[in-house]
Amino acid sequence: MKQLIKTVESAMDLPVINRRHFLYLSAIAGMGVLAGCAVNPVTGRQELMLMSESQEISIDQQNSPHQISADYGRVQDKTLNDYVSYVGRNVAAQSHRPDMPYSFHALNAPYVNAYAFPGGTIGVTRGILLDMENEAELAALMGHEVGHVAARHTSQRMTRGLLTAVLLSGVTAAVGPDLGDLVSGLGGIGAGALLAGYSRNQEREADSLGLEYMARSEYNPEGFVGLMNMLNEMSGKNENSMAVLFSTHPMSSERYETALNEVSTRYQAQKHTKPIFRERYMDNIAGLRRIAPAVKALQQGDSHMAQRNPDKAKEQYQRALNIAPDDYAGNLKMAKCQLSMEQYQLARRYAARAAEVYPDEPQAVHILGMTSIYTGNFENALNEFNRYHEALPGNPNTIFFQGLSYEGMGRREPSAQKYYEFLQQVNQGDYAAHAHSRLQEWGYLQ
Repeated sequence: MKQLIKTVESAMDLPVINRRHFLYLSAIAGMGVLAGCAVNPVTGRQELMLMSESQEISIDQQNSPHQISADYGRVQDKTLNDYVSYVGRNVAAQSHRPDMPYSFHALNAPYVNAYAFPGGTIGVTRGILLDMENEAELAALMGHEVGHVAARHTSQRMTRGLLTAVLLSGVTAAVGPDLGDLVSGLGGIGAGALLAGYSRNQEREADSLGLEYMARSEYNPEGFVGLMNMLNEMSGKNENSMAVLFSTHPMSSERYETALNEVSTRYQAQKHTKPIFRERYMDNIAGLRRIAPAVKALQQGDSHMAQRNPDKAKEQYQRALNIAPDDYAGNLKMAKCQLSMEQYQLARRYAARAAEVYPDEPQAVHILGMTSIYTGNFENALNEFNRYHEALPGNPNTIFFQGLSYEGMGRREPSAQKYYEFLQQVNQGDYAAHAHSRLQEWGYLQ
């Protein structure tokens, strides 16, 4: 069993696919073909749309909580969360789909990114919030993500078969698994496929819509210029903290020039009359700016983890914690780093601290379960995985680790039940191989 835990690091280089999720989406695809065309809310043209609006919302609700948790949850700064939501709601109200159940989240993840799920869940990370300079830039970013929802870009991609290609090729929305995630057992559950890269045409359309929405919201279009300048400069840096952003939102000189030309032609008049709200932006991110060096240290630590260098990562994570000792992401990243170095008691200490400072965010409980698995305390592990599953159901890896915990306790029947349940959703990788092997060995499978 211990060998399984150690060898899973290489197996996790490929994402764990939620088979039930895949089959569900495939079934929707079939229904979409039967349903025929729908009117695109932006263009007014008839298009083959795989998902209905209610299905977009359902898929969003099923997957977005896992992505938000993977990004270490919403920031615990209520002022910042309320502010991001305020700007987002104002922009969304000007969109072609103002009645979608939008929700806007400032996320603890230090990397630079923003994303939208098809039902209107939109997240922006601490990393990108620190890199923007005024509210008009934030409104432009929100407008761009709302544009993806309004134009139904996820449904378009799925209709064209891109999701199937993503799933079957094992591509995720990230540049590769963080070493801490390789040993933390979180894995992928399908959200990455929903956030996989947009086409350049979709990005240009989202740019145009974002500019339109933020201008309708009475912001200076110079905010859009500032956002595009920032993204254009970032795109040439090739830094790990920005890699996810550009894998999902491809940047190009043509896209950049198109966007700037639109500002200088269609929205020239507003450049001299509308506000950018720099002071208001800085006031509302003041708490985040105070710990900006910690966020940058977390980015550097993540870069070292991606390069399989946990010793250097640990130094950066410690630097971050020296600045912000109660930072949830900092404590959890240190826990994952210690796990990768087989320092299980230290890993547990940092994960416990994370759970203490942010009891409503469940990822820390999953990491606590992993520390218990590694140290052979299977009863504790089961309790912790049960707690995680209750808080955030739907991660098939949790079911596997519940089965592994039962197996470690010598409780074969409930272990077999969990392994069987896991195999209904996941049928590849070392976890699936272990579950299948045990079911055969115990006589549950022929």
